[in-house]
Amino acid sequence: MSSKLKDYFNIIIIICFASIIALGGSHNSMTYNGYPILFFCLSASFLVHWIIFIPSFLAKTEKFYDITGTLAYLITLYLASVLTSYSSGASLEPRTLIIIGMVSFWALRLGIFLFIRVLKVGEDRRFREAKKSFSKYLVWWTMSALWVFLTTANALTLIVNNKKLVNQPIFYLGLLIWFIGILFEIIADEQKRRFRLNEKNRGKYISSGLWSISRHPNYFGEIILWIGIAIISLPTLSGFQYVTLISPLFIYLLLTRISGVNLLEESSDKKWGDLPEYEQYKKETPVLVPFIK
Repeated sequence: MSSKLKDYFNIIIIICFASIIALGGSHNSMTYNGYPILFFCLSASFLVHWIIFIPSFLAKTEKFYDITGTLAYLITLYLASVLTSYSSGASLEPRTLIIIGMVSFWALRLGIFLFIRVLKVGEDRRFREAKKSFSKYLVWWTMSALWVFLTTANALTLIVNNKKLVNQPIFYLGLLIWFIGILFEIIADEQKRRFRLNEKNRGKYISSGLWSISRHPNYFGEIILWIGIAIISLPTLSGFQYVTLISPLFIYLLLTRISGVNLLEESSDKKWGDLPEYEQYKKETPVLVPFIK
């Protein structure tokens, strides 16, 4: 099988996998004109990415990659809320509105942060080779669409179910965990940004602040906040809808096994692996979870 055929085959696999999750999340849930609302959200995520992919490929740029994800997040959330409200003929419950606000805040904050960063840096090295090939670059953009849908599948199912809040303790527990996660991510990103602004730190690694208790505190925060949303959603799920709990698991596997931690650890080892102080930092500092090696 040629490289291009493999790429297109991977895209088909991605779409099929996302559809299976959407099917499970749609079990006994709201529909619009006879079609499950989750499938409208799934379609929106892929369409937004594919539309913006075309000019991005022609311009050989990745600068709109992350901000497109943010746009897809907002569109899927808005679409789910509008279609749910219209189909049910009822207003959205407070818990539903809170979840929409939580995910929207996270998506806007991270998307704008990454967009500004890529504009300053000039490129994202992950795409240096991929953006030269239509099929390979399309796989990356399709993966981003999958990322958007799988991470929000849990929240989208909660929105579509739109059930009244009946289990307050688990709601507040999830809210607390989300708050801890978003704080970790924001503070870690800001500490690293300020560290890099200081000319004295050029070519150095950060080991202060939250980075002294975890080598990747921003990723730890990311995983934790989605666990919080999953906990909040638990009382609203039923039957096959529990498959949407894959959201935090997907985040964990992607950030620790596919991209994120693995790529950064490899890059850091190449830069500072011969420095005794860096090796000491690695020995003393957990990879992900603070205080747990």
